Amino acid sequence: MYLHEHDNWTRFTWDDRAVAPLLSGVRFLQGRLLGRVSGLGFSLDAAIELDAVSGEVVASSRIEGVNLDAAKVRSSVARRLDLGSDGVPRDTRSVDGAVSILVDATQNCRDPLTFDRLASWHGALFPEGRSGLRKISVARYRTGPICVASGPIGRERIHFQAPDPSLVPGLMDEFLQWIDSDGCEGLISAAIAHLWFLTIHPFDDGNGRIARTITEMLLARSDGSPRRFYSMARHILDHRSEYYERLERSQKASPDVTEWVLWFLGALKESLVSSDERIGAVLRRDGWWRSVDGIELNDRQRRMLQRLLDGFEGKLTTSKWAKMCKVSQDSALRDINDLIEKGVLVRDAAAGGRSTSYLLAAEE
Repeated sequence: MYLHEHDNWTRFTWDDRAVAPLLSGVRFLQGRLLGRVSGLGFSLDAAIELDAVSGEVVASSRIEGVNLDAAKVRSSVARRLDLGSDGVPRDTRSVDGAVSILVDATQNCRDPLTFDRLASWHGALFPEGRSGLRKISVARYRTGPICVASGPIGRERIHFQAPDPSLVPGLMDEFLQWIDSDGCEGLISAAIAHLWFLTIHPFDDGNGRIARTITEMLLARSDGSPRRFYSMARHILDHRSEYYERLERSQKASPDVTEWVLWFLGALKESLVSSDERIGAVLRRDGWWRSVDGIELNDRQRRMLQRLLDGFEGKLTTSKWAKMCKVSQDSALRDINDLIEKGVLVRDAAAGGRSTSYLLAAEE
């Protein structure tokens, strides 16, 4: 029996005593992170915000198997939030829709959530009216059944059957009225809204991304700020199987959503811890750049050093420098040797000869 088949299923209940300890811990972490960011200068908190919002957009899409270009997402977010630019012009039309709905949800988190607003989000996700090769109804509620299944054709496993489409308008009216009621505040409301929306599954496609967007809107309300400094979708992406398993279990349970609320708060807690670590990394990068302030660097050197600071995959070699900067091997070697002479790079003592690679001097 599915959750939505219970009588009065939208009258959710939960065990306050079971939830209270975790809720208190999450609120503490929430306040600590926001307090830490508030003490930083504009350039640093802008960098943290850009990282969090971009990461949320990319991860939320990837959860659904949609892979967005991360560099384009960062460029689109930076432009929409006026957070500066890396100086590289990019055509971001392919990602602007996904970015725009998160920016609207968080920057205007106190605005009412209406059908028209949801429809505009849905239209932004599917500007061509298609999900892959499949034509879908865009910016309006679904008119057909929704069945979430996996496995080969003929041997599918049914995970969830959504409510009949004739019920969707009424269910959504109730949901939207609740979202903008005085009682819809705080972290528990964010957890319930996520499950509630996905149980209705009001659109032909894009329900997961819109559910996570609504979650971000409610988290922004809870934070008391439209600025985002942590990303829950990043954690969900890293635990995608568990996320879907928890949703399935909750959608086959009673309106007592204690188990779901506990999982949601646990995921949010881990997101806050991870974001705190990412803030530490931003501060370390800023400190490193301050340490080389006054050293003359060309644009190629600055770009490559930033890549190293961001977590360069593999070893930095002359060949990789040449390929990534689109220059000759000789030019790459001159750039690298110049940085070695200035004490910015060092040769990796563990590699030599044709496999010579280089490290930031501070990481030797």
